[in-house]
Amino acid sequence: MSVAIMGAGLSGLSCAITLEKYGIRPTIFEDRNMVGDRFVNCETIFNIFNKPINNCLSYFEDNYDIHLEPVSYISKMIIHSKNEVGTIKGNLGISNIRGRHERSFENQLFKQVKSKINFNSKYTYEDLKKEFTHVVLATGDGAYACRLNNYKCDVLANLKGATVEGNFKSDEATTWFNYDFVPKGYAYLIPFSEKEAHIVIAYPDYPENSSKDVNDMWKKFYEQVCKDTSQQLRITDRFQVKDYIMGICDQPKIDTTYFAGNCFGTISPGLGFGQFTAILTGIYAAYDICGIDDYETLTKPLKENYKNSLVLRRTLEELDDSNFDMIVKNLDNKLFDKLIDKLHGDETNFDLLKWVSYALRPWISLK
Repeated sequence: MSVAIMGAGLSGLSCAITLEKYGIRPTIFEDRNMVGDRFVNCETIFNIFNKPINNCLSYFEDNYDIHLEPVSYISKMIIHSKNEVGTIKGNLGISNIRGRHERSFENQLFKQVKSKINFNSKYTYEDLKKEFTHVVLATGDGAYACRLNNYKCDVLANLKGATVEGNFKSDEATTWFNYDFVPKGYAYLIPFSEKEAHIVIAYPDYPENSSKDVNDMWKKFYEQVCKDTSQQLRITDRFQVKDYIMGICDQPKIDTTYFAGNCFGTISPGLGFGQFTAILTGIYAAYDICGIDDYETLTKPLKENYKNSLVLRRTLEELDDSNFDMIVKNLDNKLFDKLIDKLHGDETNFDLLKWVSYALRPWISLK
């Protein structure tokens, strides 16, 4: 048996680590010159979106011997709508770094891999199919899955972000639902530390947004962030992504080709993050290759979670600023606070996203 992994990101590296534990040394092919060779950004993993698993990093350590350290544990989320501000407190999740940062998840996984990584690789999937018995496609996007007619695109997303310097609380994240500057989308601030944070606008590439000037949207958002944080934030780095495909593969495995990470479809359409699912697909692909379990069976709950998240995305797109004002205004209700804290806590496995999705599906189009 010979295994090729195409991509040295979260799913590719977690697949390699797992294969190695069962005596298989894969060969990894990465078209960039180093692990994490992309812009630096901060992301979150919220417990409430991954139920019944309560603590994702402990889950990886306890069940798969994969070790990851967060930037911080998130205990407070500040939510802004056009005219209101609310908060959610509790054991909400973690923040983590991605990209070319020494503490990024990619670099943490890289330190746990023993297999050879071929950087600056020019190998194609077709090349690898000829030389290896098994190929794991973990390229970081859905391009290969699309080329193989194995992918359904649901959202094209545009993002613009920056690293900023200021004063922050590392356990607090902030989000904005304000269609004045992010139509049908959202914006967020996640701290790297008490002195640095990542700010982003993310919105779908719908026809009604085609006439919008992203620089004008960014200017309005940046001014709003400075106002809401009561400080003039200094921008030190920028990035922009246009028409990023968000969708999911039809078949997680075709013969001995495995679709993992974003090639599988691990980005949550609801709020855009997918690190937890990406790592799981890498582990699950390795389990199938080793004959421990079946990849299609293992990934069924992940596909269902994606569908639930898509319902959330479509629901958010149906709301307007007045709806968000009403929701955010009620966030600080004491009874609601207790409920949210309980749902986020380790003592409950209740899958809120699943049941809310089931309730909303009759009213929301997923086309």
